[in-house]
Amino acid sequence: MATFLLSVVLLIAGYFIYSKVVERVFGIDDTRITPAFTKTDGLDYMPMSWWKASLIQLLNIAGLGPIFGAIMGALYGPVAFIWIVIGCLFAGAVHDYFSGMLSIKHGGEQYPTLVGRYLGKTVKTVINIVSIILMILVAAAFTAGPAQLVEQLTPLSYSSSLLLIFVYFVLAAVLPINKLIGKIYPIFGFILIIMAVSIGFALFFMDHSIPNLTFENLHPGEIPVWPLLMVTISCGAISGFHSTQSPILARTLKKESDGRKVFFGAMVAEGIIALIWAAAGMTFFGGTDGLQGALAEGGTAGVVNEISKTTLGQFGGILAILGVIILPITTGDTALRSSRMMLVELVSKFGNFDSKMKTVLMTIPVVVPTYLLTQMDYTFLWRYVGWTNQVVATVMLWTASMYLLKNGKFHWISTVPAFFMTAVTGSYIFYAPEGFQLSYQTSMICGAFIFLAVFIWFLIQLKRHKSNPIPFEKAA
Repeated sequence: MATFLLSVVLLIAGYFIYSKVVERVFGIDDTRITPAFTKTDGLDYMPMSWWKASLIQLLNIAGLGPIFGAIMGALYGPVAFIWIVIGCLFAGAVHDYFSGMLSIKHGGEQYPTLVGRYLGKTVKTVINIVSIILMILVAAAFTAGPAQLVEQLTPLSYSSSLLLIFVYFVLAAVLPINKLIGKIYPIFGFILIIMAVSIGFALFFMDHSIPNLTFENLHPGEIPVWPLLMVTISCGAISGFHSTQSPILARTLKKESDGRKVFFGAMVAEGIIALIWAAAGMTFFGGTDGLQGALAEGGTAGVVNEISKTTLGQFGGILAILGVIILPITTGDTALRSSRMMLVELVSKFGNFDSKMKTVLMTIPVVVPTYLLTQMDYTFLWRYVGWTNQVVATVMLWTASMYLLKNGKFHWISTVPAFFMTAVTGSYIFYAPEGFQLSYQTSMICGAFIFLAVFIWFLIQLKRHKSNPIPFEKAA
């Protein structure tokens, strides 16, 4: 219990202390007019209060991520708490803050454009493809699951459920942000918070106490902690998906100082939610063996449903159903909205198009493949989201590092987590079932070579910018 409570305190303290350090390093200026005012278009660019933006950001980046991922990560035992706290504060929150603030700084630019600005055109081309694929995979995975549950709970068929969800997706992707997302997301954001807080209080009255810190790997399947835990728990620690979502809210903030509350704050809130569900997972079933048995019997959704109903009664059952159906859908719709925004930004370079026509036309190329992918197995889809997601996160951290380095700022706040995530993604893909499935030792050696190559590249960048610093105005 003490480890869990200390972890929560550390995250809250980290927000009030470390977020100000990161903000100071970035260098905000509330006299600069934000894109919400300079580019107001009645669709994506429009001013919004910081508290509403924070709730929307939380729902955009969270959904079921900090619930499902944290429960799967709970199989490793209390070591998951360490990763959530350190990952959230020093990697995830920094990642989210820079993805949002750099977007504000550059007129609401999307993630691939920001990458190209600081890492070059080649990387931008690759990341454009990777990020759009990630958006489609996330949307498909977070559509198939809820549709299957709706089929089980209502007379609707799977196809009818999908149709209803996709009608909503299209509306969420093309309507002005304040018409649908701006009105219902704050409500669902509160539901996500209430759900987590309620379970958090229930933890104190469970039959088993929350286990305290041990560095022992308690996974029943003896799956190694490194690097699998860092990919299993992404939302709640660090997730590349967030860097594609932050520009949505970057186009709505009234002043730069709101960024700390919206981007850094929402990430810390997600970290706390992940801590609660990880604790619930490793406590409710009497240990990691019991949790693995429950997962084998009812899957992650079944575990959420059982914990919610048992601890909170009928109220918990309603929350569980709302969570498992609504929350992933509200992640899928913004995934499609952000991919639509990326495509609009991309085609704008090839000529002027009517704004409304672009919005509708660029929605089609992302909705159609998403629908086709929903016909595949949900677990198969989700398997390929994890590594792709963390690669996107790693590239965003390096983008932030290059911005800070070019402008003579303290780049280590993003460079250190960028190196860490490079090691994670570089070794994971060689070992994972969806990767090359090499032996653990061989995978670590291959990952070390990738890390070394990136390290050499960074030393070259460091030498170049120290010997020939770029003036702030040109770099910006």
